[in-house]
Amino acid sequence: MIVFLVKAAQLILALSILVFIHELGHYLFARLFRVRVDKFYLFFDWGGAIFRYKPKRSDTEFGIGWLPLGGYCKINGMIDESFDTEHLQREPQPYEFRSRPAWQRLLIMLGGVLFNFLLALVIYAGIVFHWGNSQLPSDRITSGMAFSSVAQEAGFRDNDIILTVDGRAADAFAPGFMRSVIQAREVEVMREGRRETLHIPHDMMKRVLKAKSGFMSIQYPFVIDSLAPEGMARAHNLLASDSITAVNGKLMPDLRDVIASIRSHAGDSITLSLMRAGVPLTITLPVDTAGTIGITARPIDAVYAVQHIEYSLLEAIPAGIAQGVGTMRSYVSDMKYVFTKEGAQQMGGFGTLGSLFPSSWNWALFWSMTAFLSIMLAVMNILPIPALDGGHILFLLFEIITRRKLSQEVLIRAQMIGLAILFLLMLYANGNDLFRAFR
Repeated sequence: MIVFLVKAAQLILALSILVFIHELGHYLFARLFRVRVDKFYLFFDWGGAIFRYKPKRSDTEFGIGWLPLGGYCKINGMIDESFDTEHLQREPQPYEFRSRPAWQRLLIMLGGVLFNFLLALVIYAGIVFHWGNSQLPSDRITSGMAFSSVAQEAGFRDNDIILTVDGRAADAFAPGFMRSVIQAREVEVMREGRRETLHIPHDMMKRVLKAKSGFMSIQYPFVIDSLAPEGMARAHNLLASDSITAVNGKLMPDLRDVIASIRSHAGDSITLSLMRAGVPLTITLPVDTAGTIGITARPIDAVYAVQHIEYSLLEAIPAGIAQGVGTMRSYVSDMKYVFTKEGAQQMGGFGTLGSLFPSSWNWALFWSMTAFLSIMLAVMNILPIPALDGGHILFLLFEIITRRKLSQEVLIRAQMIGLAILFLLMLYANGNDLFRAFR
């Protein structure tokens, strides 16, 4: 329950930030062109608001609703999801959205998407400035990778060390590392001391989505970091820096396999194969009833040659921009899979979004995920679906090109159709979450 609450709190906070900035973009562009904004709300206020405030000499009511699933900026004279058509009963006023030139209305509608993208760039720059950036060349992962069955069908084998991806060195810590391998034409690996070139199927991403079993994960050995004072390991003369290579004679290049194997022998005895200062050892010891022997493992950056890069403020700005642009390109590229059977089955709602956050609060991961969701929100909102910003932008581009303004009645019908489409998509996405949860 605690994990659920932590993830839910992170999701609500992230969405609150993103929605506020998105609507702020619409608000500021509207005010720039002297268009009246009736309401600016964080969260929805159907049936009432927790807080509302209207400054003197302001036409805008600011508030916080009770339903923490979004927010809105109600622009006077605009057909939106509220279907407020009262303004249609009077002559257009200079302060109304519908009275402004098409290019101004276009910028007002682009404001939300633009601000979400800029927010992502600022967050990415802030992350690298505050926490720096870690890089791990894939050819330095001496234990190689663990591959799923669908990856092995394409030619990969557990313990393969990835040397190059399409002829280029790869950073295993880069956000797009796995995608680059899946979408590559050729991947060069080191396998049992030999270099081999694998030709990746052109439909590899579809296979991965269909299999729903992932693609690969980094393996790193269990190198003992510390020993509990009263643990079985200390009593049987294990030492810090010992590297566990096998359990009961079975080779285990990844610490997760070691942990699982030890736990599976709770209340029994195991035989560990170790490397100590280059010398192989074998030690047999009991496992307590909790499935532990009193050891902790070194983190990955203490096992492999992880490079940590610090950035000054001036260096962080272009680094943040590069990461944001790269993330945007990758997400846009992946959008094509949404329209495939395999991709549609991977769609998710609030449950999927919440699962992206860590189970314990970590500010670095929180801001990284918030930046990614900001880009995702920008891309989704630019889709040409009526009721989304992209739908309004499509109609405005039509007006600018043809110099014909669509009637308010057409806009209302389009808005209704768009809302119906969005409602069905939300049902489908959240239904997928429920199906996966109870499957």
